[in-house]
Amino acid sequence: MSARLEQLLAIVRRVIGAPDYALYVNHMHAHHPECVVLSEREFERERLSARYSRPGSRCC
Repeated sequence: MSARLEQLLAIVRRVIGAPDYALYVNHMHAHHPECVVLSEREFERERLSARYSRPGSRCC
């Protein structure tokens, strides 16, 4: 996939609030090399849990 398309997809993910696994992996390797990186499935599950477990954080 081209770099421009990857950038566009990353922007769309941020706008709609979807977690970006590649960004997470890059961050973990750069800033927390001693930590275990979650699998993509674990990452998505954790992000969704964090998003919907806070009462009052949503408008609807």
